Amino acid sequence: MKYAIILPDGAADEPLAELDGRTVLEAARTPALDALARGGQVGTLCTVPAGYTPGSDVATLSVLGNDPGEVYSGRAPLEAAARQLPVGPQDLVFRCNFVTIADGLMRDFTAGHIAQAQAGRLIAALNDFFADEPLDFYEGVQYRHLLVLREVGELDCGCTPPHDIPDQPVARHHPRGGDAARVEAIMDRARTLLADHEVNSARRASGENPATDIWLWGQGRLKRLATLAARYRLTGASIAAVDLIRGITALMGFKQIDVPGATGFLDTDYAGKGAAAVAALDDADVVCVHIEAPDEAGHLGDMQEKIRAIEQVDTHVVAPLAEYLRSQGDWRILVAPDHPTPVAKRTHTADPPPFLVAGAGIEASGAEGLHERAARASGWHVRRGHELLPAWITSERLGPSAGKG
Repeated sequence: MKYAIILPDGAADEPLAELDGRTVLEAARTPALDALARGGQVGTLCTVPAGYTPGSDVATLSVLGNDPGEVYSGRAPLEAAARQLPVGPQDLVFRCNFVTIADGLMRDFTAGHIAQAQAGRLIAALNDFFADEPLDFYEGVQYRHLLVLREVGELDCGCTPPHDIPDQPVARHHPRGGDAARVEAIMDRARTLLADHEVNSARRASGENPATDIWLWGQGRLKRLATLAARYRLTGASIAAVDLIRGITALMGFKQIDVPGATGFLDTDYAGKGAAAVAALDDADVVCVHIEAPDEAGHLGDMQEKIRAIEQVDTHVVAPLAEYLRSQGDWRILVAPDHPTPVAKRTHTADPPPFLVAGAGIEASGAEGLHERAARASGWHVRRGHELLPAWITSERLGPSAGKG
C-alpha cells in the first residue's frame, strides 16, 4: 500500500456573499479533488479539541494522528525540532515574529514578509544586543523565528498569536500571567534596537513595512512523538516549507525533502512540490505534502488569491499524486485542511474542516467535491480528529458505513 497525505493549510472557509453563498473551496476549479471525492468519501474532522487555540500546531498534530492532549505543549518547540536546535529540558522555546506595529495596532504580523537576508541581519543584531542574557535568537524563514530562554524552569505567561489580532490594539493582547513582565521586557528592549536599525531605515525608504517589534508566543517544551515506524512499520517522506510541519513530521520519523522554490507563501513552487512527492513514493510508504499558501491568502483577506492557491494545489499536487497512485497497486489518499482561515475574518477558527479519503477499501460516495457543504451533507464527522489517520492506515475498510468516526 502507498499512502499520500495532502495538507492545504487553512483552505477551509465560510460562505461568502461575493461567491453567491459558496466558500472558496466550492468556488475553486478542482477537477482532481472532485474526481477523488466522487470515488471516495468526504466528511468533517474535529482537528482542534475544546479548550485549544485553533492553530496549525494543534490541528496538524491531530490530522497526523497525534492526540494534542498527550503531546502538545506549544508551537515553538515543534519548530525547534525541525531545526535540530540545542534545547535543554529546562529551556523554554518561543516563536518570535517580526511584526509591524503602528499607532498601537498590529498592522502587519509578517513585517511586510520581510526578506530573508534582512531578517538574518536583525536576528544577528538581537543576539549581539542580548549577549549578556541567558537567551538566544535563532533565524527562521522570513518573519518566523525562535527565541530560547535558557534554564527558565516554569514560567507563568500566556501569549497571543499575532496573526489572530490583525489591525487590533496590541495593548489588549500583551503577555499575561505572573511572569508576563519578564517576557514583555524582552519585547520592549528589542523594540529599541529595531527602531533605528539600518534594515528598517531601508525598508521605510522603499515604502515597505518595517520590523518595528518582535512578538513572542507559542512557547513550550519539546515532547516526543511516536514514529511511523514504531506505530505502523512504515517509512515516510515529508515536503513542507514551514518549520512547524517539518518539526512535527521529523519527530514522527518522516524524511525531510527540500524543494527549491518552496517558500511557504503564495509564490511557492507548487509543481516542484508535486513532482517531489511523486518521486518520494519510489522509496517511502507514506508521503506528506504541506502547502501553506491558502492559509497565507486567508490571513491577507484575499479571496481570489486563496481560490488561486487551492487551484494550484489541485493542478500541481493532487493531480500528479493521484495519477501516480492509480498506476500502482493498492493506495490511499487523504486530503485535509488543518483548520479554516476565513478570508472575511483573516484568522483561524476551530470549525471542523472538510476532509477527503479515497483508494483501496473506501467505497465511492459520489460526493461532488471536497468542500464544506458536501462534507457536512455526508453525515460523517470524526469527533476525535487524531483517530482518523490511524484508521486510514490500518483499517481494511474505511468510511462512515465502516463505523469509523
